[in-house]
Amino acid sequence: MTTTEYALNIALVGLVLLQIRGIKVTKAALVFPVVMTVWIATSLLGTIPTGGNDLVLEIGGALAGATLGVCAGLATGVFRQGATAVAKAGAFAALLWVLGIGARVAFSLWVGHGGASTVRDFSLGHHITGGPAWGTAFIAMAIIEVVSRTGVIYVKARRTGATIERGGLLRRFVAA
Repeated sequence: MTTTEYALNIALVGLVLLQIRGIKVTKAALVFPVVMTVWIATSLLGTIPTGGNDLVLEIGGALAGATLGVCAGLATGVFRQGATAVAKAGAFAALLWVLGIGARVAFSLWVGHGGASTVRDFSLGHHITGGPAWGTAFIAMAIIEVVSRTGVIYVKARRTGATIERGGLLRRFVAA
């Protein structure tokens, strides 16, 4: 795992940990994590391997990301405070989010410290062409996890009847 990948994962954990305190749901607060994740993830993504069962692995990663993202979004409380919506992640939402990120980091560390031969054997046995397919699966997982969680929070914020302000990133935090 590269320094950029570690930085992305730390930033994603930070976004949810900050939501434990509560943040105003603004356009910037919704768009920033999606843009940041897509930009960094696609800069890491060279091509999308399609040989063998690579697409099955990549779709599996995307489905895992969607499941974790939707569940984390559903476990995030969104309520109206005045005219604006506030999102507040509970412990379960944070746990799901950290679980997804932690799984990617743990897999990378395991492969780098003795698990590579097991992954190689698994890949050969299941017709996965190699490391790029695994990387693409984890990148798809990260992108879909962020997008699906953000989508759920957006829908929940709209259902409160609150307005979603333009608001800058520095003004989006709500006092505890």
